[in-house]
Amino acid sequence: MSSLHELAHAKINLYLHVTGRRQADGYHLLDSLAVFAGAADRLDLKTGSGQGGHVALDIKGRFSARLGDEDCTDNLIVRAGAILREQIGKDAARSLPDVEITLHKELPVASGIGGGSADAAAALRLLLGVWNLDLPRATLMALATRLGADVPVCLDQCAARMEGIGEELSPAPRLPPCGMMLVNCGQSVSTPQVFKARAPVFTPRATLPSTWATLADMVRDLATQTNDLQEAACAICPEIVTVLDALRTAPGCRLARMSGSGATCLPCSTAPTPPVRHRPPCSRLARTGGCGRVICAAAVRMCGHLSPPEREGRFTDRSFWVPPFFKKAASSEAF
Repeated sequence: MSSLHELAHAKINLYLHVTGRRQADGYHLLDSLAVFAGAADRLDLKTGSGQGGHVALDIKGRFSARLGDEDCTDNLIVRAGAILREQIGKDAARSLPDVEITLHKELPVASGIGGGSADAAAALRLLLGVWNLDLPRATLMALATRLGADVPVCLDQCAARMEGIGEELSPAPRLPPCGMMLVNCGQSVSTPQVFKARAPVFTPRATLPSTWATLADMVRDLATQTNDLQEAACAICPEIVTVLDALRTAPGCRLARMSGSGATCLPCSTAPTPPVRHRPPCSRLARTGGCGRVICAAAVRMCGHLSPPEREGRFTDRSFWVPPFFKKAASSEAF
């Protein structure tokens, strides 16, 4: 059969509150607003000649080096196949075709944008299709949560509010269009290390409206929220501070913030498409130690009225714009 494809879009946390901790297992409870950008990994799937539903994984792309030496059996893509086989049982799994998945890793590893979780969710979507599995949504979401707290929201790749450990999803407020640029300092940041380093305090659940009519309204409300992991991540990786300081000077920047547990940062811009005048702050990053790498500059449309086949809160390639100097900067080499 011909190759099947899925994109695993970068997940962006516009705010992230740590609201508590579960006594049973110690997992932190979160409240976060997640959106998805045009930048993405790509998964290609081909069926193999054998049966048993085995998943073979090959990793390529600009950020593949960090994953190339790891045991593929621990990769979330391979584990997604294993968890589906376990769900349907050994007898049914024997008749599943083996598959070969190629991951084109275009998102930085351990960068706060849910790349591994998005890859796992994309693998679930591919495998459900090629194996012709029809699972109830509640079952699928439970399996996704077993792979990781960010995997459920990455299944639909739509703007959503995340609560619980990340598995409790509810609709996001209606969001206005805005320009966004994702900048990573080139340093991987360990999520467990960040949680361990953060101050042991909790932030209440945010109060959000049902809609933001304008970007100014959204930025006003987001500015009253926080990323509770940002301070700890900056202490571990000081380059994040340099990136945030530079982004705040960008013309039209209304809010600069770190996503997830870092180190990727973003400015919310008044421009629907990041203009050429954003280049000087990026050049400043290069002059202050070469710690800024632009992942993407995107005309991010976060409104809830995208026409089919687009889905609410999902930013397709048609809203993904990368000027020539950003394309060069988006390599895995120093900016």
